[in-house]
Amino acid sequence: MNKLLRIPSRWRFAARLTAAFGLTAAVTMTGLPAVQAAPPKLPPVSAKMKPGSGQRCDVRNKLPAAAKTPANSGFPNDLTGNLHKDTALPRKFEYDLPGQAYDGLKTPTAAEKTQALSKVPGDLEKNVAAWKKAADISKKPEDRAMEIYARYFANKEGLGFKHWFDKRYIRNQINNHKGSGFERQLVKDYRLVGPDWLCEVTVELFDKNGAKVGERRYDAYNQKTKEFNEFKSNSKLTAKQLAKDRVVAKSMPKHTFRFIGAKKFTKGQVKHINDLERDVSAMRGGKTGQVRGNQRFYNPVPKTTPIRGFSDHQRWFAPACQTGGTRTQLMAGGANDCGTRGPANQRAISSGKTLEEAKRFQRDANRLDPRGTLPRGGPGGVDFTTMELRYVGGLGKGKGMQYSMRADQMPDPDNNPGFGGEQRMQLSSDALFTWLALTPEKFWVNLNPDQPGKVMDAKFGKTDAGRVLLDADLLMKYDFSEALNPNKHVEGKRYWDTAPRRNGIPCFPGTRFWIEPDEAKVREQDGGIYILDSPMDVSAEWLDVDYTVPGSTECTDLSDAEKKRIEASVNANIVPIIQKRVNKDPKYAELRAVYNARVAAEYIRQTDAKSPTDFHRIINSNDVSAWPIRAPHQDWTREKVWDKYMKSYKEGIEWFELEYGGKIYKQGVGGVDFSKQPKRNISKTRFRLENRDLDNTTRNSLTSDDTSYRDTDTLYLGAGPSGDEGSEDPGGDPTPTPTPSHTGKPTPTDRPSTPGTPNPTDSNGGQPPATSKPGDPGGDLADTGNNAPISLIASIAAVLAAAGGGLMWWVRRRRTAQE
Repeated sequence: MNKLLRIPSRWRFAARLTAAFGLTAAVTMTGLPAVQAAPPKLPPVSAKMKPGSGQRCDVRNKLPAAAKTPANSGFPNDLTGNLHKDTALPRKFEYDLPGQAYDGLKTPTAAEKTQALSKVPGDLEKNVAAWKKAADISKKPEDRAMEIYARYFANKEGLGFKHWFDKRYIRNQINNHKGSGFERQLVKDYRLVGPDWLCEVTVELFDKNGAKVGERRYDAYNQKTKEFNEFKSNSKLTAKQLAKDRVVAKSMPKHTFRFIGAKKFTKGQVKHINDLERDVSAMRGGKTGQVRGNQRFYNPVPKTTPIRGFSDHQRWFAPACQTGGTRTQLMAGGANDCGTRGPANQRAISSGKTLEEAKRFQRDANRLDPRGTLPRGGPGGVDFTTMELRYVGGLGKGKGMQYSMRADQMPDPDNNPGFGGEQRMQLSSDALFTWLALTPEKFWVNLNPDQPGKVMDAKFGKTDAGRVLLDADLLMKYDFSEALNPNKHVEGKRYWDTAPRRNGIPCFPGTRFWIEPDEAKVREQDGGIYILDSPMDVSAEWLDVDYTVPGSTECTDLSDAEKKRIEASVNANIVPIIQKRVNKDPKYAELRAVYNARVAAEYIRQTDAKSPTDFHRIINSNDVSAWPIRAPHQDWTREKVWDKYMKSYKEGIEWFELEYGGKIYKQGVGGVDFSKQPKRNISKTRFRLENRDLDNTTRNSLTSDDTSYRDTDTLYLGAGPSGDEGSEDPGGDPTPTPTPSHTGKPTPTDRPSTPGTPNPTDSNGGQPPATSKPGDPGGDLADTGNNAPISLIASIAAVLAAAGGGLMWWVRRRRTAQE
């Protein structure tokens, strides 16, 4: 197109850089974009430090002004490359997020709109200022709510209130406070103090005519070493900033660059650092070490004090709030005061219900994130299909329950964000209460052609937990069929080649398949249970059934030895394929989530048996009306699944050709069962060795919205009761910082810590750093050292047990056709 229009190449270059360096519109606290400066006519080609820019880092962050910069000040270098990876356990940093206390506000009514606009009619900005002043003076949450409504009506984007509140009002508070909180923590941890260190320095950019066309702001600058530092709490570098860095590097040849991230740098971000190092090194005659990265794990903790009547709670996993099928709806006219609060809930709610909505949220968030303060991957960074309950604790009468969910990070969230968090949270919560409410003899499903009237318990069949089990049962039949296809799997061909034959025809594997949990690994300590690993096992055995498909041919005279041979071949060739899918395939993700909830439910049952908890009235009540089958499965019935099963049984699921003795045989197959659950409580020593920092990570997840597990792509998100709620409003930008309403720690036991055990309260997450000083922030984590083994093994053995033993039988059916 450029050649067609004959646009000069220098114009095209200018247009590209104009896009890279054009000033981005700022978003004010009202969410109203500020006036955007006219884009520069020419790209920036030179840079210099803005006179008077920056403030001493120690003074800016309210630390004592050091007389001189310490010798060990600054960030470490990696001797083998550009990126230094600190192996210390994660630390926390806090930042104020007072506006989140008003997340229970609903779309303003006509009367509320009139009131919100009444302070200075006709002038939206002055009206906001007037309400803010009134709220600052009165400290009344009612006035602060009116200020928020006034800001909403001053917004000109036409957004719905909830969208504006979450994606503008709260996003702006996070942008304003989270970056500052991260900076303050880094200044403390790496001693960026003394006269050499300036924070918030600005480099001005100029075009070839000397006109200023932009700026590049750096979080910290060492005047002695001439190193610019960029702090990213989500470790995400932006192309616009990196383009400006190249201009700065060319104009200021004695200056170097360093990027500090609180999360794992992705491959793409590492490439950005390496590419910039390559380019700057080339500018400077091959000199290395011009651009470096530092990776040190931190978990951000927003500080919000909930306010009764204004703060929203979710009824997920909250035993006192399970009142019926509509329990998840907010009370009309006000915030929902019953339930749990925490990062797990917030991330689930803000995830988007569809992929299209999630992509819209992701684009919006990235546009409004100039300081890299989004959680890793942004709002779409969580793969909610992998989210499973992995910790429950804090039980006791009047205490409710704390919980932590584990999930994978999305590998490419900008283009393929995660979504559906609310639905997955609801499934896990409903499953937990279903396992508690129903007595164990109801935990069975059954697709047996000989027993059409015994598909599953009637009450169990009205829950999502029951739906998931029966759907998994049918899915197993399809997978069994597919695994036997010799054209797709060498293992399937191996079965048919070695199977007993009648008249040259290999006999079909008339086997019963069922899923049962393999040995799960758990650890009870810190007043709760960690679910470490909960694999599923697939078993198979020969079994005959009476029902036959009309027109089928049978190997009716098989000897016991031949049946055993078939059974052994199936276990060797087919079972491993299915077992891998059950444990890894996304198709079985709901089954894994529901099963983890069952493990947690059994722990709650046992705890309640020792001393009544808030779950006491639910346990064995056999009332599951509060946890019905939810959308989009509300029309699901066990009868429909049975019909699908029998259709596949009669018509076949997977048709394929087998050639033996000059003939081609077409096969149709289907079937599965679901059964037991062994479990083992591992020792404290093994827990610490194999799950280093998991207890620390889990506890942090109750308060941090971005708790990564060490250097993995695994995320933990938690929540729990909000505790005692104050009536005093924290204000729009509180000073001093309000105290959180709860610490987010699991309820400790009264057992002392084991002597010599590293204490997670140390700032290094279990091992104090060599450079720690008095007053340095710690992990705020209590080590309870509970070594008591749990007694889950016996009582959980009946988990998901299928009534009557077998229940999922396969019969063979063969049809032959002459070539």
